[in-house]
Amino acid sequence: MSAKLNELQNATVGMTVGVIEVLCLQPFNYCKNMIQQGQPLSADPRVLYRGVMANAVNMGSCTMIQFAVGGSLKKMVLGGEQRTLKTYEEMGTGIAAGVVSALVGSPLELIMIQQQRKGGGSLETFKTIANPNNFFRGFIGAAVREGLWTCGYLSIPPIVRRNLREMYPDKFDTDNKARVPAALLGGLFACYLTQPFDTVKTCMQGDIERKTFGTFTQTAKRLSEDGVTAFYRGATFRYGRMVCAVFMMDYLQAAVGPLLYPEAFK
Repeated sequence: MSAKLNELQNATVGMTVGVIEVLCLQPFNYCKNMIQQGQPLSADPRVLYRGVMANAVNMGSCTMIQFAVGGSLKKMVLGGEQRTLKTYEEMGTGIAAGVVSALVGSPLELIMIQQQRKGGGSLETFKTIANPNNFFRGFIGAAVREGLWTCGYLSIPPIVRRNLREMYPDKFDTDNKARVPAALLGGLFACYLTQPFDTVKTCMQGDIERKTFGTFTQTAKRLSEDGVTAFYRGATFRYGRMVCAVFMMDYLQAAVGPLLYPEAFK
């Protein structure tokens, strides 16, 4: 999200970046979701990419919202001043943008997870969840996760890159050189702080019949019976995906904006 772009431009950049990320990294997402629910894995590409359309719409929409809301909040915080955002301002705008995006992302992830478990098309799956009892199932976990995830990929990398370039100018003389450690730290922050919330959300959304997992609190209590490690099932695949995603999205948001709207960056 850039303060140089308007809301529509930030939204377009966000949607483009989100769709590219999903198409490249969907297998990581599939493996993470299956392990969290204790389901067997498959190496069949047709299964690995099951639910990819719902996830592409999800990530495209959510990233679009995160870029647009985050960009607007940055402009609001700056109030026309020409300065760099303070660390808490950078992180706060990212968290707020992520929470807002969960309103769209949570139902779309529910469709994807149901497809991954049961197969079927997106429209057919949508019909099974389109009722008040299921539509926002897992929303609390999604909102917390998206808030911290958005902070992890939109806010942490610029802060780390900026500090590395200021503190070690000889070693990190370009943004590209500072992107790898920034992605590792952003991915670590986004993954392990949010993993317990993501696991609860995934288990709830995989069990819309409520045979094993009920409310958010009941699901967390059920998982805690298996120990703390139960909340971190699938974390390896999620961290792998997040490091790749943070690197890709940090790079793409810097590259796609000037490519689509060069006049805004003159």
